[in-house]
Amino acid sequence: MRVINFSDARNQFKQVIDQVVADCDVTIISRRDAEDAVVMSLDTYNSMIETFHLVKSPANVKHLEKSLAQYRKGQTKVRPLRDAK
Repeated sequence: MRVINFSDARNQFKQVIDQVVADCDVTIISRRDAEDAVVMSLDTYNSMIETFHLVKSPANVKHLEKSLAQYRKGQTKVRPLRDAK
């Protein structure tokens, strides 16, 4: 994670965006008299949204925890992928 002040971010905006995308990271733009802002790549954003979606349901979290426990204990089977039709 990188922190940059607003003036520098404005003057180097292309470089800020290029670095965020290349590193799949976030940059915080700090502002003196306003709230800070966050710049992130679309991949990072999509990953966060998917994670939020998966963990917003307590039932889904329980299912994911059970699946992870089975995986860690070696209680999984490898199966071929099926074609979507």
